[in-house]
Amino acid sequence: MSLLRKCAAECLGTFVLVVFGCGTAAALGCNGAAPDAAYLMTALAFGLVIVAMAYSVGNVSGCHINPAVSIGMLCSGKMTVKEFFAYIASQFIGGILGGLVLYALLPGSGYGANALYDNNIWASLLIEIILTFVFVFAIIGVTSKKQFGSAAGIVIGFTLTLIHIFGIHFTGTSVNPARSFGPAIFAGGEAFTNVWVFIVAPLVGGVLAALVYKLIDGCSCDEEPEPEAAPVKSTAPKAPMRNNRKNKKKR
Repeated sequence: MSLLRKCAAECLGTFVLVVFGCGTAAALGCNGAAPDAAYLMTALAFGLVIVAMAYSVGNVSGCHINPAVSIGMLCSGKMTVKEFFAYIASQFIGGILGGLVLYALLPGSGYGANALYDNNIWASLLIEIILTFVFVFAIIGVTSKKQFGSAAGIVIGFTLTLIHIFGIHFTGTSVNPARSFGPAIFAGGEAFTNVWVFIVAPLVGGVLAALVYKLIDGCSCDEEPEPEAAPVKSTAPKAPMRNNRKNKKKR
């Protein structure tokens, strides 16, 4: 699969994530006071987008659609540095295009941009690092074992839903620099001023997840079992076969 096709898949997947995930948050008013059902529906929207994209573009690019996931895969040895930078460029482009669509459809809604928790940068950084760590750790784990391959998309989608159920109250849940950057450009103000928090923290969380998984797993994620040694053939000369016909004649 060419890198260009992979990048196109990453751009499209991130675009869909921003439009449907952040769009649901913006439409239901999750940027401010909102009923509990709105938070749950937003969490489900993000999770279901991941499931949909995993089974549509996952076979093309792996469906990272998140720079934090890509940096985790880079640290795990699952992608090259060239692929990493190509992926994150594509993801940011997709995020910006998604933010543009929300800007046109939902003017003045906040576009699902993230916000600091209690106006505290350090608390927000810590929360986002923890949320991203859990998310990327689950992704690396479920994609490292072939027996989990068919269920990986569902597991990842439900993990992102869980992350949002817990995190929306605090920061709106980013765990994805591209998802945060796109809406923040069009929201402006504090959303754009503080967007660096939602870029730095997920990247740190992604790196930590890869390092901890390596430590716990104790082996390369892609390591294959060594093939069994072929049986050694004996070099000793074979005993001559008896000629049964000659023996019968002698009798």
